[in-house]
Amino acid sequence: MKSTTAGLLAVVLLVIGIIGGYFAGVSTAPAAETVTVTQTVEGAGMATTVTKTVTKTVQAPGEVQELTVYALWSGVEEENFKMALGAFSMKTGIKINYVSQPELRDVVTTQLAAGTSEADVIIAPWPTWIKDELGAAGLLEDVTDIVNKVGRDKFPSAYLDVVSENGKFYAVPFKAWAKPGFWYNKQVFDELGLKPPTTWDEFMNVLDTLKAAGITPIASGDGVGWPLSDLVEAFIIGLGGPELQLKLINHEVAWTDPQVREIFGRIQQLLKGGYFDEAREWTIQIDRLMERKVGIYFMGNWINLMLQERGYRPGIDYDVFAFPGTGGIVAGGDWAFIPKFAKNKEAARMLLEFLAGAEAQTIMVKLKGFLATNKDVPKEAYDAADRNIVDMLGTLAVLPDLDDSTPSEFQRLFWDKLKELWANPDALDSVLAELEQKASEVIG
Repeated sequence: MKSTTAGLLAVVLLVIGIIGGYFAGVSTAPAAETVTVTQTVEGAGMATTVTKTVTKTVQAPGEVQELTVYALWSGVEEENFKMALGAFSMKTGIKINYVSQPELRDVVTTQLAAGTSEADVIIAPWPTWIKDELGAAGLLEDVTDIVNKVGRDKFPSAYLDVVSENGKFYAVPFKAWAKPGFWYNKQVFDELGLKPPTTWDEFMNVLDTLKAAGITPIASGDGVGWPLSDLVEAFIIGLGGPELQLKLINHEVAWTDPQVREIFGRIQQLLKGGYFDEAREWTIQIDRLMERKVGIYFMGNWINLMLQERGYRPGIDYDVFAFPGTGGIVAGGDWAFIPKFAKNKEAARMLLEFLAGAEAQTIMVKLKGFLATNKDVPKEAYDAADRNIVDMLGTLAVLPDLDDSTPSEFQRLFWDKLKELWANPDALDSVLAELEQKASEVIG
């Protein structure tokens, strides 16, 4: 679920607005017909139907092309993405061979180094890799004309800036993701007379009320390192401000700094006071949240889709609130690009234009677990929970992940030391000292 980013994603303001979109036809101008396409995706207790009228290109025999697309998505995310690809195929007659590639970065790097590419289009969450490694080496197609055709003003500027150099674009933004805040069981909150807190005092009242009701207040995800780091970053941003997050990424402030120590001191007090659940595999905590075993759970927007797969209803059974008083939100995205050695570049450019447009992204938004980068996707396409996140993205500073934006050697230590802190809160000062030492060594 988590995207590993090799560099900083600039601080941006993400605003997603009203509907629109455009798609160019096939250059050979074959005959076309109008058809109605109905697509339905089902999960536990839910079904989403996307119905639209499209123009299907009927190509002459021998002209039908097939594109190979690489991305990381599998499971329900893969199935949802295939719905958007299906709409493209109905529109153009071009078949799509989607390959879920868990080792995408290594596979693509190896192929391009050998002067070949099995994929015509690749979608990846690492803009620094795309621009500074592949693009700088001349291994990607220039897609500036596609960005201009869709409209530069359709995207948040930072989603373009991170894949462009000297006015040249190496990729188009397709998907946004965010880590908005604490997800909660609405029925529990209603029964206890609780409302989403907006101040620290209100936050503590929520935790105390949950605890008094026999519910462990805050879930702690584990199994991998990032759930705990995401939670801790929320405290850093919420209590120290967006600037502190950026300064820690660049090691412009020490991990032993009094301000940092004070923030971690609050986490320590909560740990000692029994406000955090023991660290458990992160997907288990989703069920514990809805089973009333934990009260709130800090997690990314993808949990919305996972909750609906379990039959729960956004805005009715659950919702999300930002860290009280926070000024920032961690967010990132996915970008689509064409390798230099792609075999079907013309059709690949058509697919990129489609993916960058509002039509494809609206389909994805309606299928859940997806935030659009194209501002023409209507807010009405989002469910209650995702609409709440979109509103947050429009008012809060958008920040890079702290752990993802630091060298992997520091990231691994950060994860390990947070697990140690959860197991032994009295180890706080030694934890911060070790983080400071490693930051000095690998960041400078």
